[in-house]
Amino acid sequence: MMSKIVRTQANILYPLILIFGFYIVAHGHLTPGGGFQGGAVIATGVALVAISFGYGKIKKWIKKTNLTAAEAVGLLSFIIAAFTGIGTSFFCNWLANSGLIFGDTVPYGPNPGYLNTAGLLPIMNLAVGIEVLGGLGVVVMYMLSAAKASEVK
Repeated sequence: MMSKIVRTQANILYPLILIFGFYIVAHGHLTPGGGFQGGAVIATGVALVAISFGYGKIKKWIKKTNLTAAEAVGLLSFIIAAFTGIGTSFFCNWLANSGLIFGDTVPYGPNPGYLNTAGLLPIMNLAVGIEVLGGLGVVVMYMLSAAKASEVK
């Protein structure tokens, strides 16, 4: 476990890292980034908290959040989103220009990049972000548990 200063800074930075990671996931179809990059940023926040508070305290928190379930939910939601347009083709962006959620038409000329014009892409970005958060979080926790086991010996 780190000093009180490191833990306090981790408590301050963790929500900001989460917000930035979800921003990258949400704007992935408009800016550089997307589900993988945003999920990696969010998993970095998990690693920051795990390292600053130590494996013993964070182990209980991780059991409550269940990162393996997050990985499974992200993967299943991505597969379901990919199969929803199977009547046309696999990964068909059937929501684009439909008028439904994320299906507004893109206006002609320069626009600031509207979030609701990408169709199925934001849903897939969110699914990939959740899956990468779960996967990288599990990797970080396994690495910390291995480091903790080697300290005991």
